[in-house]
Amino acid sequence: MRKLKFVVVGPGLIGKQHIRLIKEDPDCELVAIVAPDHAPNHQVANDNNVPLFYDLALCMDRVPLDGVIVSSPNIFHGEQARLCIEAGIPVLIEKPIAASVREGAKLAELTAMHGTPVLVGHHRTYSPVLARARAIVQSGQLGRVVSVMGSAQFYKPSSYFAAGPWRTQLGGGPILINLIHEVGNLRSLCGEIKAVQALSSSAVRGFAVEDTVAINLMFENGALGTFILSDTAACARSWEQTSQENPVYPTYPDEDCYFIAGTQGSLSVPTFRMKRYRDGIEPSWLEPFDEEVLEVSREEPLACQLQHFVEVIRGTATPLVSAIDGLRNLEITEAIARSAAERTLVYT
Repeated sequence: MRKLKFVVVGPGLIGKQHIRLIKEDPDCELVAIVAPDHAPNHQVANDNNVPLFYDLALCMDRVPLDGVIVSSPNIFHGEQARLCIEAGIPVLIEKPIAASVREGAKLAELTAMHGTPVLVGHHRTYSPVLARARAIVQSGQLGRVVSVMGSAQFYKPSSYFAAGPWRTQLGGGPILINLIHEVGNLRSLCGEIKAVQALSSSAVRGFAVEDTVAINLMFENGALGTFILSDTAACARSWEQTSQENPVYPTYPDEDCYFIAGTQGSLSVPTFRMKRYRDGIEPSWLEPFDEEVLEVSREEPLACQLQHFVEVIRGTATPLVSAIDGLRNLEITEAIARSAAERTLVYT
């Protein structure tokens, strides 16, 4: 079976990871990069021995290709994805699907109209760690889910903002860049989110965007949750620093980023420390728990996502994170931003 030809739009932090994985995958071939006419972009293209195009439409016209990965800044996602959808070229759009819910809804409509395969880059969907946690919750071992506590606290260095000044402006903060991943995870683990309430602060960095957010969550099944997000906290309680899935980040195997409690037991993720009442015992705080640490396998979710995209292009799979799924994550994320701005409860 022939290799599939890919174009990567936006060779930034995540774009470079997509390029690396394409080159490592025997089913894939990198044929071009699309990015502005800047020296670092020329260097990336030269290093990978592929042409650099400044315009996606021109690239699509000049280069035979099977799929496009859009990893440009958020504000360009909508227009670049539209070009692919209308041309019938399968596209993987890095989250968020678009810079706004309105734009994301238009993409979802276009996808349905043209039938072009669209995959939204919520790569943790493919994580064996998340899949294991989801399976435990859905098995009923914890009983009915009552609550979830989550954390995505880390410290982004000044170089992160120097490399992408757009990250200091509206639409480039951790709510859209980081929290949208957590929204997808929480929906996967605990069900659909019904309402949100949030407070935000930019007191540490003073940028136009938030650096810290505290969030309350209400799920349709009656469960409640809390979540703390910060990109200026000296803390290891984040998916990146606990899941052991990305070697770029230091790992702290004794830390967790999610804690899920049910009527029969609780689970810490990703240490997979589980406490449960013994079967047949009436739950009581006076009763001791059975305790165990569960085994879990680990793989690089981005690599799993690329392989899934290959299957989608070949027609052997349908997108696990469709345009509609990506839109729903964006809707909830925007609701959190609105709640923080208006300091009110927002139903999603």
